[in-house]
Amino acid sequence: MTTATALGELTGDYVLDTARTRIGFTARAAMVSKVRGRFDAFEGGARLDGGSPSESAVRLTIRAASVQTRNRKRDDHLRGGDFLAAAAHPALTFTSTRVEQTGGTRFEVTGDLTVRGVTRQVTVDFELTEAGRDPQGAFRAAFTGRTVVDREDWGVSGARGMVGRKVTLEFDVTAIRRS
Repeated sequence: MTTATALGELTGDYVLDTARTRIGFTARAAMVSKVRGRFDAFEGGARLDGGSPSESAVRLTIRAASVQTRNRKRDDHLRGGDFLAAAAHPALTFTSTRVEQTGGTRFEVTGDLTVRGVTRQVTVDFELTEAGRDPQGAFRAAFTGRTVVDREDWGVSGARGMVGRKVTLEFDVTAIRRS
């Protein structure tokens, strides 16, 4: 696979390759160190239009209870009412409302992020890192992306003073073209 693929070759419907995709986050803890985590259960897809990227669309659903930071006590706290409230709000969702090409292989994907039943608009900066056929002949596209959000905008206000308000969301995405 290579990034030399012409954008027009990207056109099609894609599904996330969940085995090769990582959805993670980083937040300050105790205002000194960083906590890194990820979500292990998610699904999503995209309709990419390489000839007219603004016609592209992305959707993502993340299972809130799948949060992992390699610390069981902290993970249980993150699933609870102070943070994700996973029992009452089992899914975090993102649905794009606009895709804009900002450079050769760079894109801004704006959309509605819903966490704890609260929907706010966010913009994620993405870069196409690879595209092409894998050894089995399937066409894949890989992107990296990130954005910074204020968790309190979604009512995630637990552990004030112990956990920073700003959370960096990180995406290492591989998608497989289905049509």
